[in-house]
Amino acid sequence: MQCLYELGPQLEIWRAEREKDRRTKESQLQAYYESCPSLTRNYVATYVRCKLPSNHQIPRVEAGVRSLVSTFTSNKEEDLASRRPFSDISFSADDDDSDTQTLGPSGSTPIGISESEGGSTVEENYHTSSRSSSRPESRSRPSRHKRRRIGSRSPSASSLLRNQLLGEADSALKTKMRFEDDSENVNNGSANGVALTNGNSSRKGGKMVDKNGVGGGPGRDYFGHDREEVTRLIIQGLYDLGYRDSAQKLEQESTFPLESDDAAHFRDAVENGDWNKVEQLLGVLELQDNVDKNGLLFLLRQQKFLELLESKQLGRALQVLRTELTPLNYDMDQLHFLSSLMMLSPEDLQRRANWDGANGTSRRRLLNKLSSAISPSVIIPEHRLATLLQQVKDHQISRCLYHNTENSPSLYTDHECDRSQFPSHTMRILEDHTNEVWTVAFSHNGERLATGSKDTTAIIYDVRTWSIVMNMKAHEGGVAYVSWSPDDQYIVTCSNDRTAKLWDTIAGKCMHTLTKQTEPVTCCAWAPDGTYFATGSVDKSIVLWNLAGEALHTWQGSRIYDIVITPDGTRLIAICTEHKIHIYDLTTPKRDEICVLNMKAPLTSISVTKDSRFAIVNMGQGSEQIQMVDLQYHEEVRTFKGHKQGKFVIKSCFGGADENFVVSGSEDCLIYVWHKDNGQLMESLEGHTGTVNCVAWNPTNPQMFASAGDDKVVRIWSVASDSLKGKEREEMAFFDEMIDA
Repeated sequence: MQCLYELGPQLEIWRAEREKDRRTKESQLQAYYESCPSLTRNYVATYVRCKLPSNHQIPRVEAGVRSLVSTFTSNKEEDLASRRPFSDISFSADDDDSDTQTLGPSGSTPIGISESEGGSTVEENYHTSSRSSSRPESRSRPSRHKRRRIGSRSPSASSLLRNQLLGEADSALKTKMRFEDDSENVNNGSANGVALTNGNSSRKGGKMVDKNGVGGGPGRDYFGHDREEVTRLIIQGLYDLGYRDSAQKLEQESTFPLESDDAAHFRDAVENGDWNKVEQLLGVLELQDNVDKNGLLFLLRQQKFLELLESKQLGRALQVLRTELTPLNYDMDQLHFLSSLMMLSPEDLQRRANWDGANGTSRRRLLNKLSSAISPSVIIPEHRLATLLQQVKDHQISRCLYHNTENSPSLYTDHECDRSQFPSHTMRILEDHTNEVWTVAFSHNGERLATGSKDTTAIIYDVRTWSIVMNMKAHEGGVAYVSWSPDDQYIVTCSNDRTAKLWDTIAGKCMHTLTKQTEPVTCCAWAPDGTYFATGSVDKSIVLWNLAGEALHTWQGSRIYDIVITPDGTRLIAICTEHKIHIYDLTTPKRDEICVLNMKAPLTSISVTKDSRFAIVNMGQGSEQIQMVDLQYHEEVRTFKGHKQGKFVIKSCFGGADENFVVSGSEDCLIYVWHKDNGQLMESLEGHTGTVNCVAWNPTNPQMFASAGDDKVVRIWSVASDSLKGKEREEMAFFDEMIDA
């Protein structure tokens, strides 16, 4: 309660004139105040606080209080309580001054407003200097629906209270009710020593928010994020983790349901096959922008049609086809396909339609498709919190230049790998070839390494011991390419002697010699299922072979330098001497050419990512760059520069645990490594003494890759610790040989 003495010089004049009956009137006002219900007290306190600075006549204040008491006790309290944004206002006064009198209970704390705003606590000290006083600014009424005016002899006070009841922001009201000198409360709150903040909270967007982002209640801000969105994501995450009780308690405590009643009914209707209700709710729920509602109805009615066929209700299924699906005029090819399913058995229906029936996962998959078209604020996408956390990890990995581990980063700390985990040291040198080494390739299980050389031989090494397990001496020309089958049982060697040979690495013998092509065979690629492979030649042909050595298909057109079959098995991609990339469709019987991409320089090699999305191509003769191409949109997306490539064939590859790196040899005897996502040159590794022709990354050990060069050696690269172990093994082998001698 603010003492009357502090209300200014005018109050002193009034006090001198009214000294005789001051205590009597004050006691009456105190009695009225204490006799009111708690909510009425709050409004009485507000009224008195607003009135005293502008009019110091106790009778008028008393009359206003009487009017307020009458208004608030006429069964309006419950209605007003629901509209008022704060719930407790207490009056008090210091008792040290003998001349001070109070409008609140004796011994209470200094005057203030204790405001509960959705659970947040705000404490303000309304102080008026004994030397100066200020009048609240005038306040305009909001343009809202009319309500009965609160009885008062002061229009300005009634206006303030009425605006408060209508839900206007309480911060504006507190500004008008504030009489302290701002200069006295800049740092420490009120002049009486009570701080406005406790040091652990700050005001954000009109709300008091703790420094940890939590305001003690349902505020709208959580470290810059929407509190409701964060809470609902946590609730969904708790359900995903199996903590149903905790999720339900959080829904109750936060008052934020995971989804609305309509969304819950929509989910139940899809899972229970109540298709009429699904369509009805689909018209009510908010859809995302640019969603084709006919497409959603088609998916829904298609499921309905298939379930009727499965239950052998052919008449109803035919009716759905004619009266519900056909009028949509959507995807006529699919509509014709659905009509072809009418006479099939349930088993054949599921197989032909690639559909597992009403009791399978089809309804769940339909729900996912429909939900993806509904506004995420209505139905949160499945496992959204896990998706966001994965995006956080992916972002940190993309910023980690040397990321090269298969372990998932921790969410507890920011992720960063150092250079020590990058294979930048030579751990082994293989010197078994007697001429330039042109090609090198790891098996898919990472346990064996194959090399091909100008000396006409190909060698297979055991990666664990680096001993030779197979030496293939059958070609009459240099071996330009080696390619492992997906199961690592077979390997194809391509040679300048115009042949390719299929070897069984388990039996250790040549199975077939392929002689259809009339010029040097330059490359080979296997289908993912291992049932066929393709070879390319500079005789302008690509031939598709089966394991029996029989030609299945031939493409003619350009002199081929390199080919790949995408890991998804859908496309064969070839590069030729005409600066072009040819893409063929392997999913159709004719295997037609889909697209031709024109490049700016001669191409020497191509490599594809595991997801079949991107390819890198080496470009020589003046261009000296590697281009990364988006195979979906058929466009160049990134360029890698720094290496030297003129007239020689140099083969690059993707590398690292997540294919984060692009690695290439170079004519300046160095190995260049770039970061795939940003194109930054990371390393230029020394070691070879001739052109580095080919590099290959171990598919199961991200800390190992191999390089082959004109210096007749193959270098195995690893991290520093493995390099030291390799040297120790070499020294031990040397001493063993000395002892044996």
